Amino acid sequence: MERELALEFVRVTEAAAIQAARWMGKGDKNAADGAAVEAMRAAFNTVNIDGIVVIGEGEMDEAPMLYIGERVGAGGGDLVDIAVDPLEGTNLVAKGLPNSIAVMAIAERGTLLHAPDMYMDKIAVGPMAKGKIDITKPPRENVYNVAEALGRIPEEITVVILDRPRHEKIIQDVRTTGARVKLISDGDVSPAISAAIEGTGVHMLLGIGGAPEGVIAAAALKCLGGDMQGRLYPESDAEINRARSMGIADINRVMTLDDMVRTEDVMFAATAITDGDMLQGVSFFPGGARTRSIVMRSRTGTVRFVDAVHKLDRKPLFIRRC
Repeated sequence: MERELALEFVRVTEAAAIQAARWMGKGDKNAADGAAVEAMRAAFNTVNIDGIVVIGEGEMDEAPMLYIGERVGAGGGDLVDIAVDPLEGTNLVAKGLPNSIAVMAIAERGTLLHAPDMYMDKIAVGPMAKGKIDITKPPRENVYNVAEALGRIPEEITVVILDRPRHEKIIQDVRTTGARVKLISDGDVSPAISAAIEGTGVHMLLGIGGAPEGVIAAAALKCLGGDMQGRLYPESDAEINRARSMGIADINRVMTLDDMVRTEDVMFAATAITDGDMLQGVSFFPGGARTRSIVMRSRTGTVRFVDAVHKLDRKPLFIRRC
């Protein structure tokens, strides 16, 4: 993929983040999500790619745009797979809570895992702990191994886990090591990325979350040199059949980073909607807005933090109000 596309992809996530941010704290997650989807889809029309959405808002009959299989882009450019979440953390925006982002991953055509819409058990870490995790082992063993790889004691490790009843045993097991546990209400893509960036205070992500979000996080971790493992967590025979229809024959298979992102040329972009561990959220001022984004590319390992000021009255994509 052309490296010049990196900033074009940031423009796409910026558009989604700005529109979603207008709904922050208003208690309407569907309106926030709809605004982000509409803005992201419109922004894609300006990017010179021939993209196919492999992870998006659902099937064609479930979503009006950014649905799985939809072609996006202005056409005539690189043939790519697109994985998007225009608003990762809908409840976070609705309640004005931290760590909601507009996010996307882009890779060569046919290289991103077509993850079914079900749960996935995940573990994610940064570059220094690469190769030291094993999702088949108890959480406490992974904490000890990661702490050793980072040159820390477990008490200096922070593990992010979704606050769900299904995670009670995981939480207790992690706490027996002395590690610090940070419980989150929604959105596990942002903390997975934070685990691979120095200075965020996050060292590991553990637990069961969405499988599509797992692939998006895997793309970011591949760019950052981190590590991740995932294993599907179906809750019904219908979900098992769905996974098999998408080419995943072994439901219990442990998937590595390379299984989820089968290329060394992937790009990732995200723009913060609300403040988080990694980035500050969208802030508005008369006639404009300020965004903070991250964009990275696995081929070069380049990570850019983009702090942008937008004159909204000069940008047709951003004129819409809630």
